[in-house]
Parts: sequence; structure tokens; C-alpha cells
Amino acid sequence: MRRLRSIGVIATALVFMAVAAWASEQGGGEAAHGGSWMNLFWRTVNFVIFVAIIYKLAGKRIREFFTGRRHRIATELKDLETRKADTEKRLAEVEQSIADLDKKREDILAEYKQQGEALKESIVAKAHERAEQIQAQAEKTAQQELRQAVKDVRAEIAEAVASAAEKSIADKLNKEDHKKLVQDYLTKVVLN
Repeated sequence: MRRLRSIGVIATALVFMAVAAWASEQGGGEAAHGGSWMNLFWRTVNFVIFVAIIYKLAGKRIREFFTGRRHRIATELKDLETRKADTEKRLAEVEQSIADLDKKREDILAEYKQQGEALKESIVAKAHERAEQIQAQAEKTAQQELRQAVKDVRAEIAEAVASAAEKSIADKLNKEDHKKLVQDYLTKVVLN
């Protein structure tokens, strides 16, 4: 295959050279025309020898250059494909990570909402408990104050009754009744 390419390139070069030589011919008849063909022939032979020498001296290097270039290009293409696959994989991972972040955000929000509801219920329960304690304390205090008020009213009534009785007795008693009452009282106290 390579030989066919080389032969094709050489044949194409020869044809172009022949066409160029034929087109550059100036005037003349058959003698000039024949000399021109001979000139073209020797130039072509010269060119073929030149190409053969170049091929012999640098053909291997030229082949290695183009083969190496082909391999480098193939290697670079493989490397680019690998990097592209890695990049696509990383992109998929990043997109998955972003999707996971959205899910985590939703989970965190749901958890905080649940904690908030639990805290709210706890606060409401404590408030109800405290309200019941305050109400019980208020009832207890009210009962104590009621008892104290009843006691105070009884004491005031007793004092008022005693004062009224004393006044009434003082108005009704004379000195003799008073002495007799004191004597009776002292007798009861001493005897008992």
C-alpha cells in the first residue's frame, strides 16, 4: 500500500513536470519539439535519481517522522478521549453531588421543622403545666386569704360584740353590780 502511494506520488510529479515543460516550450518545429522532449526526459531521470537518493538517505527518518506523528496524534486522541470520559464522569459526580445537596437541604429543613414542632409542643406543654401550677397556687392562696378574711371578720365581730357588750354592760351596770361581777369572776378563776 505504501509502495503504491509512493509510485502514485512519483508518477503525479512526473506528469506535472512534463506538462510544465511542454507548456513552457517556445515556438519551434519538430527539431525544437524533439529536443524539448529529450530535455524533459533527462530532467525527469535527474528528478527520479534525486528522489531515490533522498529516499535512500532520509526515507527511514521521513517514514519514522510521519509514523511517529501518526502515533502521537493517535495517542493524543486516545488521551483526549480518556480525559473527556473522566471529565464527563466528574461532571456526573458533581451533578449527583448537587442533587444530593438539594436532598440533604430538604432533609435538614424537614429535621429542623420537626425539631421546631417538638420544641413548640414542649413549650406549650410546659406553659400549660405552669398555668395549672399558677392556677392551683392562686386557688390555694385564695382559700388561705378567704380563711384569713373569715378569721379576721370573726375577730372583728367578736371584738365589736365584746365592745358592744362591754358598753352595754357598762351602761346597765352600776357600781355594785360591777363589784359583784368582778367578785364572781375572781371566785371562778381562783376555784378552777
